[in-house]
Amino acid sequence: MSLKAVLFDMDGVIVDTEPLHRKAYFKTFDELEIAVSEDLYTSFTGASTKRVCETLIDKYSLTHTHEAIAGIKRSHFKNYFDNDEDFDLIPGVRELIKHYYENDIKLILASSATMITINMVFEKFGLEKYFSGKISGADLKESKPHPEVFLLAAEMAGESVKNCMVIEDSTNGILAAHRAEIFCAAYRSPHSKDQDYTLADIVVSDYEELELDKLTKYF
Repeated sequence: MSLKAVLFDMDGVIVDTEPLHRKAYFKTFDELEIAVSEDLYTSFTGASTKRVCETLIDKYSLTHTHEAIAGIKRSHFKNYFDNDEDFDLIPGVRELIKHYYENDIKLILASSATMITINMVFEKFGLEKYFSGKISGADLKESKPHPEVFLLAAEMAGESVKNCMVIEDSTNGILAAHRAEIFCAAYRSPHSKDQDYTLADIVVSDYEELELDKLTKYF
């Protein structure tokens, strides 16, 4: 077998939007005049915006609809996305993407993010030309750790799962790759706390470790 396609997760692998979501949520809490503790905010990790908004309405007896709160949060998120000077690609990822692209490796984005967010990231950082396909888990019936998103990504690349590699940073994403029987490289991001890398085939903390000459022992 040889490596023909790399299937990238986005959040925590290509960019880290969590600090932007955090700022947007706390700005929203201020606007709603509610005091949300760190513990409560942490409990929202991985929850959909709709579920977070419904929890806030219930806990603080708010008269807003969840759509209205989500709209406030979305506008703050877009503002930070466009203007936050600290928001950038994860170090080394642009070089890795170009390295694969220049060596004729097919690249597919397989993320749980919405297609709106994926397109915002791709446009802001000029990534569109490198990728031959994008899949949003938000459009699928099943979400990670279900393997659907990665099986579809391999299909989109036109390659057998044996010739693919997933780059992930989360417990659920690594489990999804494992269930899809696709070789998984876990990126140990400084932002990804308390993630379980046990099922990953390799774990790296620098993207140079995923250049093709370093992968010959696996493919």
